[in-house]
Amino acid sequence: MALIGAHMSIVGGYHRAIERLIRVNGDALQIFCKNQRRWDGPPVTPEDVIAFRSAWQDQGLFPVAVHAGYLINLASPDANLADLSVRAFSDELERTASLGISVIVLHPGAHRGSDPREAQRRTAYNLDRAISAASLRPLWVLLETTAGQGTSIGATFEELADIMEKSAYSHCLGICFDTAHVFAAGYDISNSYGYENTLKRLDDLVGLDRVRLLHLNDSRTDCGSRIDRHEHIGKGRIGLEAFRRIVNDPTFAKVPMIIETPKGGGLERDRENISLLKSLVKGS
Repeated sequence: MALIGAHMSIVGGYHRAIERLIRVNGDALQIFCKNQRRWDGPPVTPEDVIAFRSAWQDQGLFPVAVHAGYLINLASPDANLADLSVRAFSDELERTASLGISVIVLHPGAHRGSDPREAQRRTAYNLDRAISAASLRPLWVLLETTAGQGTSIGATFEELADIMEKSAYSHCLGICFDTAHVFAAGYDISNSYGYENTLKRLDDLVGLDRVRLLHLNDSRTDCGSRIDRHEHIGKGRIGLEAFRRIVNDPTFAKVPMIIETPKGGGLERDRENISLLKSLVKGS
C-alpha cells in the first residue's frame, strides 16, 4: 500500500504536525525543523522531543522527513554565504536527528552565475563540511530534484550524480524525486513512455534504490519550462494518469510520497489531494 502524506506546519510544536497529518488521513509526514526562511531558530528542547516522539509513536511511527530551510545554498560562490549555509545545515542535521527522524531533504543549491560544474563541486564539498561538523546526523540526506529555475543546480540526473560521486558521504546520500520539478526540468513523466525512460535514466546514473522520498505535485507549467509552480493533483500539465502510474509502481511501493500542493486556507485541500491519490491505488 502506498504511503501517502503531506508537508505540515510545526506551528504550536513539532507534535502538532502529526495531529494535522492525522486530520487529513496521511500516512507520511514532512516538516521543517525551524522557520524555513531564517538562519537560526529556537533550540529543540527535551520537552519538544518527548512531545513529538510520543505523538509519533502513538500513531505507529509512520515515515517522517525534514525539509531543510530555503536560505541554505551550499553551492554559493560567496564564501561567507557558503559558510553560513554550512553552519545552518549542520544545525538542521542535529535538529533532525534529535527528533529521531532519519531523513532530511536538501535543495542542491544555486550557482549564482558561476560555473555550474564548480557549483556542483562546492555543494559536495560544503555538504561534507556540514555533515562532518554535526554531532548528530540523520541516516539519509536526500538531494531534491529541481526544476532548474534561475541558477538552481540539480535539474538533471547527471548533476545530482556528480554531486553524490564527489561527496565523501555518498553512502548516506539519496534522492528526493519531485514530480513537478522533474517535469519542469524536461523529463516528460506525463505518459508511460516518458516515465519509463525517466526512471531508466535515473537508475543508470544514480540508482532507483537511492530514491528514498517522492514529492507528488502536479505542475502548472509545461514540460521543460524550468519554472517551479506546483498544482493540485490532476489539475496541472502532468495529469491524473501519471500519478496513477506512480502510486502503483512497485519500484516505489515502500517509498513515502509527500504532497506539497497549494494549501489554500486550511487542511481541506491536503485532505482532497491525499484522498484522490489513495483512490488511484489498485485495490484501494
